[in-house]
Amino acid sequence: MRRQDAGWWLLILPAFLLMTAFYIAPIAQVLAISFTEPSPGLGNYERLFTSESVQRVILTTLRICTITTVLALLLGYVLAYRIALASESARRWWILAVLVPLWISVLVRAFAWVTLLRRQGLVNNALMETGIITEPLQLVWNEFGIIVGMVHYMVPYAVLPLLASMREIDPRLLAAARGLGAPRFTIFRRIFLPLSLPGLIAAGVLVFIFSLGFYITPAILGGGKTLMVAEWIGLQILDLIRWGLGTMMATVLVVAILATLAVFSRLVDLRRVFGSGA
Repeated sequence: MRRQDAGWWLLILPAFLLMTAFYIAPIAQVLAISFTEPSPGLGNYERLFTSESVQRVILTTLRICTITTVLALLLGYVLAYRIALASESARRWWILAVLVPLWISVLVRAFAWVTLLRRQGLVNNALMETGIITEPLQLVWNEFGIIVGMVHYMVPYAVLPLLASMREIDPRLLAAARGLGAPRFTIFRRIFLPLSLPGLIAAGVLVFIFSLGFYITPAILGGGKTLMVAEWIGLQILDLIRWGLGTMMATVLVVAILATLAVFSRLVDLRRVFGSGA
């Protein structure tokens, strides 16, 4: 090893040791517990194929995360498109409006949605006063409430990568297409959408991965009636003291996230998406 290379290794050694102590080692311990509790072997992982409750939790999580990702991308794309084409002064206010929800605690936002969606909440009262419904709808403590809360939380995370991708599109391409007489929808379909596709994929993966590990929002808006993976892990470890099952599902969650990133890296250049090597 050259002396110059040794110097670089010494510089990154503290960070590597910290990451090993506080990240890699706990994950390795979780992996070990999943194979050793309550007895050594693959018994916990067999539950993935034999336990209906485990399969139901996984399917519920995938369904909610997929719906959340689709809705967040639709709303985020429209919002990012509006911001990208706005004037410089208006763009600042739009970006501020996107960032403000990120500064509010997820716990506060979850309880706010409970207040809005409960049977005596503002939404039901407004619908009943206008005569649209005659009885309050069950809008919370179910999958619908969870999806509403998660989409509200995830839209900013969809907007930011999309906006970064859209801002890289040369406006002269759009102007040239307009000058040649192309309709607005054709310009969007043939030019803008394909060029913004890397940001769309990045936003989709980011939202989906974040959604997989959601805990507070499903716990509050689901009311314990709809369990997602993170809440199920907490239930197994903290309440039922089934460390083996809880760590097994935690390991599956980590593997799922890594697999998603691996597939994502095959679709787009990660350095381009995260702003490196432009």
